[in-house]
Amino acid sequence: MVPDQPDQQPGQQQPGGGDLSSLLQQAQQMQSRLLQAQEELSRAEVTGSAGGGLVHATVTGGGEVVGLRIDPTAIDPDDPEGLADLVLAAIRDANRAAGELQQKTMGPLAEGLGGMGGGLGLPGL
Repeated sequence: MVPDQPDQQPGQQQPGGGDLSSLLQQAQQMQSRLLQAQEELSRAEVTGSAGGGLVHATVTGGGEVVGLRIDPTAIDPDDPEGLADLVLAAIRDANRAAGELQQKTMGPLAEGLGGMGGGLGLPGL
């Protein structure tokens, strides 16, 4: 028969673990930092280009397209598919840059979670 364990008081060490209130406080701090990083990403903008700079796409750190600039010389009425390809390539380039920004911003926070960030459903992790 296992002897009854005494009731744990707040702040006391739990068997086989750390201070529960300290862990909760750390989790709350991490959540706050994650929310702050996500807000920072939503405001940040990165630009990608294609066609030697003929087309530029701007996206937020979260991947939302917020701007598109097309040099008039890129517009060939006889080749609309070519322009469409340049636009897609510029957006992909900008999204690649946004992914790098996400990794730079969120990566250190995921490491702080012991590499468990991907299991939390956080974008970019």
